[in-house]
Amino acid sequence: MAFVQMVDKNLPPSRYQAVKFGMWIAMVSITMMFGAFTSAYLVRKPVGNWYEFKLPVEFFYSTLILIASSFLMEWAYRSYKQQEEKSYKVGIFLTLLLGIGFIIAQVIAWKALVAQGITIDLNVSGSFLYVLSGFHALHVLGGIGALFVSNFVAFGDRYELTMLRTLRLDLVRQYWHFVDILWIYLLVF
Repeated sequence: MAFVQMVDKNLPPSRYQAVKFGMWIAMVSITMMFGAFTSAYLVRKPVGNWYEFKLPVEFFYSTLILIASSFLMEWAYRSYKQQEEKSYKVGIFLTLLLGIGFIIAQVIAWKALVAQGITIDLNVSGSFLYVLSGFHALHVLGGIGALFVSNFVAFGDRYELTMLRTLRLDLVRQYWHFVDILWIYLLVF
């Protein structure tokens, strides 16, 4: 592979660092929000009136989907940087499809909870599960939006390796891995 110098004259390097820092601030803020939710869960659980139930298997299927999508996202990013256009496009498209698949699996899992009689208003334990998984799903939807844009760029524009496109794809990649790790934390928790 020949070395490609990536130059975008309109955006100074300090701008790139500021954008990356902004993404990290957003991820720290989201982490703090979920930390508050899980702290409330820990405080509330021992109080009593806590209904124990088994998580539907669909939550575990959705986890496998999200982990697979994270591997595909990484493959797409590395393929882009190595100028493997076809692999990049396949990877970014499949990441989007699996992201949508994760949301579908979550909806199926919520329906399985309802079939077990676990509704959001039945008991605080069910409420916590719906709130945690629901807020996480909202953040995944944000990532899916970014993946739609990434797919539009991948398939709509001429393939070109630039600093700006690399930065954008890297931000989508970081966020996607973040929601993946966050989900695993919530599931294990």
